[in-house]
Amino acid sequence: MDAIRNTVLEAWMTEHGYSSNSLADAVNRAVEQLTGHGGGLDGSSVRAWKAGRVTWPKSAARKALEVVTGLPAVALGFVPRGRPSPTPAPSQQEEPDMKRRTLVGGIAAAAAAAAAPETASPRRIGMSDVNRLNKRFAEIIASDHRHGGQPGIEERAAALADEALNLQNAGSATQRVRSSLYASGAAFRSSAMWAAIDGRRYDVAKAHMREAQALAEMSGDQAIKFRIWSHAGTMYRHMGRPADACAANDVARNLHLTRRDPLFASLGLARQGAIHGTAQNRTDTRRAFEQAQDAMLRADPADHRPVWLLAFYDQAELDSLALSAYLALGDYPTAEYHAHRCLASLRPHMVRSRAITTTRLAHALLAQGAAEAATATAMKVPTEAATRHARVSRMLQEFGAALRATAPRSTTVQTWTEHTTTWRTAA
Repeated sequence: MDAIRNTVLEAWMTEHGYSSNSLADAVNRAVEQLTGHGGGLDGSSVRAWKAGRVTWPKSAARKALEVVTGLPAVALGFVPRGRPSPTPAPSQQEEPDMKRRTLVGGIAAAAAAAAAPETASPRRIGMSDVNRLNKRFAEIIASDHRHGGQPGIEERAAALADEALNLQNAGSATQRVRSSLYASGAAFRSSAMWAAIDGRRYDVAKAHMREAQALAEMSGDQAIKFRIWSHAGTMYRHMGRPADACAANDVARNLHLTRRDPLFASLGLARQGAIHGTAQNRTDTRRAFEQAQDAMLRADPADHRPVWLLAFYDQAELDSLALSAYLALGDYPTAEYHAHRCLASLRPHMVRSRAITTTRLAHALLAQGAAEAATATAMKVPTEAATRHARVSRMLQEFGAALRATAPRSTTVQTWTEHTTTWRTAA
């Protein structure tokens, strides 16, 4: 039987600019960090993964790859030993450019097929159908970490949610499969909600939230319920409504899941700390982050968790939330401390998070009177993030206004003005 290409891994590599050789080098470095011994991979090893000749890498390489990408191996298209490989899709036998067009058009084609009049006996929907949707969801998560807040990401996630619902009506299925489809639909809609929040499109985010909440209730999945209500808390925090933010986040924190898994508890507490910072509750902020750190240290890294949580929540994200909170409180030295900690541990693919953290660090430095260091820091934000990411653009505009108010006729202001002019010409 011919090997089936791992198009999910290929898509991730393309998205993040990795060649076979550069990914092999990155995985080898991660192997050395994990085991103390250098890895032995080269470009041909990665090409074997992409070609489907190796469907489940060896343990050390697999764990190192998960460290590099921030995603579980199954979310990268690998199949554990003992599980059947998926049937080759016709698009896998086409030329590479045709495969990309097929991937992009898959959402619309599947939705149309599900809505078409039946001409044969009803098909059987199984977990393999759910898994195929979830693999494409992993690509959306990777794109979100790189670009963030873009309408295209929101549209892709919403279309996947619709496709999951279309599958419900496309054939017969067990209750387990139907619950999984509802959970996947809720996860996809929740990602659309997050993209809208990140792009400051709050009315759209609320519409996605309502649909996501309904799907989550039908799924009975506590993890996705946590995600949606936690996102709602973040949305209200960004909108300047700390009371609503606290109430929404409390729904997430009161789920039984947070008592079972300390990592979920940690995320709920860290986001609660960020909300307390917005509300100027200094004591509650400090207590929440102390508890969040303690819960993270108690969490077992080997426990099974959903892809979306593993893809972003770690020590860097905890420090990012603390940075936001202490910046809001006006405790700029503590904010700077958490900014440096966050930047030191951010995973390479977290491009959006790095831009946000760098901008917040610039604000913390400027508030302490270090105008030159702050400006040099702000100038490190990539042009794409500065011009295309709504949240970063707004924070940089606020930075420029604060800089001009602090040192109105300094050469630092002139340097910043000239730098932002290059953004306008590049946009």
